[in-house]
Amino acid sequence: MDATAAAPVEPATLDDLPWGAVWGQQAAVEALRAAASDPDLMTHAWLITGPPGSGRSILAHAFAAALIAQPGDEQAMRQVLAGTHPDLTALRTEGVIISIKDARALVERSYFSPSIGRYRVIVMEDADRMTERTSNVLLKALEEPPERTVWVLCAPSDADLLPTIRSRVRTLRLREPEVDEVAKLIALRTGVDEAVAEQSARHAQRHIGMAQRLATDAAARARRDSTLRSALAVRGVGDAVEVAGHIVQAATEDAKALTAERDQAERASLLRTLGIAEGAPVPPAVRSQLTALEEEQKRRATRSLRDGIDRVLTDLQSMFRDVVVLQFGRDADLVNRELDPELRALADAWPRVRTLTVLERIAETRRNLEQNVAPTLALESMLVTVASGRTL
Repeated sequence: MDATAAAPVEPATLDDLPWGAVWGQQAAVEALRAAASDPDLMTHAWLITGPPGSGRSILAHAFAAALIAQPGDEQAMRQVLAGTHPDLTALRTEGVIISIKDARALVERSYFSPSIGRYRVIVMEDADRMTERTSNVLLKALEEPPERTVWVLCAPSDADLLPTIRSRVRTLRLREPEVDEVAKLIALRTGVDEAVAEQSARHAQRHIGMAQRLATDAAARARRDSTLRSALAVRGVGDAVEVAGHIVQAATEDAKALTAERDQAERASLLRTLGIAEGAPVPPAVRSQLTALEEEQKRRATRSLRDGIDRVLTDLQSMFRDVVVLQFGRDADLVNRELDPELRALADAWPRVRTLTVLERIAETRRNLEQNVAPTLALESMLVTVASGRTL
C-alpha cells in the first residue's frame, strides 16, 4: 500500500506540535496527521522513504508523538519527541548493520501493551541496514502485531528492504526539496549569507544536515574542494595511492573528532555507575561491561568512518555526473559550479563512455564498502579507474 507525498508547501510552524520540526513535507504530514486521528486510515506498519537528509526520522518521531499522546497533550508529545516516553521504542543503529539481537529486542517490546499512551510505537530509523536474517526476525511481528502497536520503519527507498517486508507495510514517500528551498532554510537556521547557503545546499545535494554542516564549517568546505581537485589531478597508480590515503586519513580524523568526546564521556559515566574512581584499576568482575562498551564504540567508529568515506564518494559522483551533463550539452544544473573550467576540460577530453565507467566504478565502490571491503584498497582501485578509464 502506498501513500505518496506530493507537491511542496510551506513548512509547519515551530509551535505546531508534534509536526513543527518537520520541514518541507507538508503532504506527508497531512497524510500521517489524518491517519493518527482516523482509525479507518490507520495501519499497523509504515515505511517512510526518502533521500538522506529529507527528514525521515524527524517525521517518524512526530508521527509517533501524534499516535501516543492524546490530542492536545503537549507534555506527552514533547516526551515522545525527546525519546523519553515509555510507549516509544526507537532504534538508530550506530554500527554498520542492525544486529539480530537488536531486532529481537524490538520485537519483544512490540508485544507490550501501551503503558499510558494510546499506542505503543516502534521506530526503526535505519531499516535499510538489516541483513536478510535480521529482516526475517521482524516478519511475524509485522504480520500479527498487537492491536495497539504501530511499527514505523525508515529507509532511503523501499527497494532497500526485502519484498516480504514491503508487502506488510504502507509506504509513504517523501519529496526531495529543491536547492533553493534548502538554501533558504540553512540561511534561516544558521545566519550565513545567501551565497554560502546556496553553495552548501548545492554541494550537499539537498541533504539538509550536510548542507548545514558545510555552511557552518569553512574547514569542511575546504576539505571537500581539496578532495575533488585532488581526484581530478590523479594521473596514475602513484597518484591514486596517495589520494586514497589522504581521503581515508581525513575521514578517520573526522570520525575521531565526532566520536572521541562522546566515547570518553560514556566511559566516565559507566565507571561512575560502577563506583570506580577515575584512574583506579577496574575489578575483574566488571571488566566485561567495560569491554562491551568499548566494542560498541569501535562499531560506532567504524560506521562513522565508512559514512565519512561514503560522503566523499557521493561528492565524487556529483563531480563526474557534472562532466556527463556537460558532455550532453547541458550546464544549467551543475552541482560543482566552482570547478566549471576543469569540468569542461574533462568533458572535452574524455569520451562519454569513460565518464560513465568512472561513475559505475564509484557506485560499485560504495556498495563494496557496505560489505566491509578495506577502504584504502577500494579507493585506490576506484581512483585507478579515474586515471585510466578502465577497471582493474
